[in-house]
Amino acid sequence: MTKKNLGCPEDGAFCVPDSALATMRESVAKGAAAEAEWRQRFDAYQAAHPELARELLVALSGALPADWPAGLPVFAPADGPMATRSASGAVLNALAGKIACLMGGSADLAPSNKTLISGVPDFQKTSYHGRNIRFGVREHAMAAVLSGMALHGGIRPYGGTFLVFADYMRPAIRLAALMQLPVVYVFTHDSIAVGEDGPTHQPVEHLASLRVIPGLTVIRPADANETAAAWQQALIAKGPVALILSRQKLPVLDRGVYPPAAELSRGGYVLVDGGRSPDVILIATGAEVHITLEAQKILADQGVAARVVNLPSWELFEQQDAAYRETVLPSAVTARVAVEAGVPMGWERYVGCGGQVIGMTSFGASAPGSIVLQKFGFSAANIVQKTLALLKR
Repeated sequence: MTKKNLGCPEDGAFCVPDSALATMRESVAKGAAAEAEWRQRFDAYQAAHPELARELLVALSGALPADWPAGLPVFAPADGPMATRSASGAVLNALAGKIACLMGGSADLAPSNKTLISGVPDFQKTSYHGRNIRFGVREHAMAAVLSGMALHGGIRPYGGTFLVFADYMRPAIRLAALMQLPVVYVFTHDSIAVGEDGPTHQPVEHLASLRVIPGLTVIRPADANETAAAWQQALIAKGPVALILSRQKLPVLDRGVYPPAAELSRGGYVLVDGGRSPDVILIATGAEVHITLEAQKILADQGVAARVVNLPSWELFEQQDAAYRETVLPSAVTARVAVEAGVPMGWERYVGCGGQVIGMTSFGASAPGSIVLQKFGFSAANIVQKTLALLKR
């Protein structure tokens, strides 16, 4: 009946009504006229401002300046502990000095997310040269706007909020992943270490829920230098990237002792090998890497050779060839313990049937972050206990 009323054949053949076709043809003509007008205006702009026009064409192409990674901050252990959200802010501002099209903001949490570009105004109707966007308390709208900016081209957009609020953004993140848009999500306050804000603000299921989105790369760096490496990965990625950053201060790993932070690009790498064929593999991400390193030392004193694997990005790790993944997680070593302050779902792919996951199986609690972590078993002592129990099976 619908086809009959539209004047289409009723034999099942595909049909576009003449009126709809005519309207579409008008749109083609309008588009051609608009493009011609734009090109005319651009030609005039290029004649008057050749260097700015060149920069605009580079930005519209999606290319980054040749020297954009040069001069990024390098953090030393002597600088003291630093939250990865703070390191991210320093890296973002260094990048902004090199990449003029880097632009974004936060859902009313910029001071906490460290997402402000210093020394530049806000983007407003009276300030189109501004680069900071005040999105307000509207996470979903922010994520949708970021996608629109990426689709327009000429802008490398980013947006920040607390990790627990990623739920509000999920439909827009999913579409960005589906379209493979180059959007960077800056998610801070990444675990129960948020502390006194309590379980309403302590993300436990959010890492797992982001990892299941096809086409989204999730990166949880362990220290300040890995945060710089994570930003570099985010800006060369073919699709959206979620940076998962700590509220609490974390030690800066001594890269004279441990492998370089650039190994983050592989998604996972061996931090400590234990000196011989490992008895057990300890796997961790983000803040939990540090207590896992402490546990490794205690186990070594007890004659247990524990390999520590830092696995900041499952997606990047899965992109490596099978031979590399085998060197990091040798299949012959079945005793494995994963440590992450989130739900254990998904970790079975790395620990196997005989492994152990120290994670969250409940919501958090309101107390100082260090106390909450201890209460829920995120301590070197608990890792040691669970590891020794696993080896006795």
